[in-house]
Amino acid sequence: MCAGYGLELAGPNSSRGKRAGLRGPIPPGDTDAGRAILEEWVSERQGTARITGRNALNLNPLIREMNGARELELGWWWLHVGGAPAKYTAFNARADRLLQSWKTPFQHRAILPATWYIEKGVRFELPGGEEFGMAAVTAPGLLPDGADVQSYSLVTRDALGEAATVHDRMPLVLPRALHDEWLSADREGDAELVARALAVSADISRELAAQTAPGQESAGGTATATGTGTGTGSAGQGEAAPTLF
Repeated sequence: MCAGYGLELAGPNSSRGKRAGLRGPIPPGDTDAGRAILEEWVSERQGTARITGRNALNLNPLIREMNGARELELGWWWLHVGGAPAKYTAFNARADRLLQSWKTPFQHRAILPATWYIEKGVRFELPGGEEFGMAAVTAPGLLPDGADVQSYSLVTRDALGEAATVHDRMPLVLPRALHDEWLSADREGDAELVARALAVSADISRELAAQTAPGQESAGGTATATGTGTGTGSAGQGEAAPTLF
């Protein structure tokens, strides 16, 4: 499972210092508009993504394809059903259940930019603090004021490498060579895409290394801390209830 991750930006106000990474930000985070969104979010949220709460309304950066181009926006971390947060646990979606429990959201995919994620108090990063993209599935939702928002669930896979010593699940981290295909609105979410994503994510997943993260133990929070609630329910008409984590 994964209930906490974050993003550090290279620059004078960043704890990353000069760790800009060889590949730089994931587009469109490398544009002026994208950078502005990320800088504001990092300033307001201390660069930490948490499961969205009804009262706090803490939204997190996600990248989608819209009209053939990538767009960076802020989304609600807990999948919505019928315009409202799901009544079952919906912050993680198992890759091996995407076609059973998450078939409709799997047709609307996103990437979550991050430089670290945390599991059981252990922080995992790529060497040099390199930015990476985690797979997500999305669904339209509504903010309390009636405004539209994209909700999302972070996709997880069997843990590999050092991550497997902490938990049996980890985020599905996608190498940049797969980002366009994962985001493409023309690419059907099917068994082939699941298999390909799992296969090509293996190497980068093993590169994620445990880091000392003092004071980060509570960064992830818990599913119930947001007030969203847990339970059982249907992922959509004709779809099975999600398998947790």
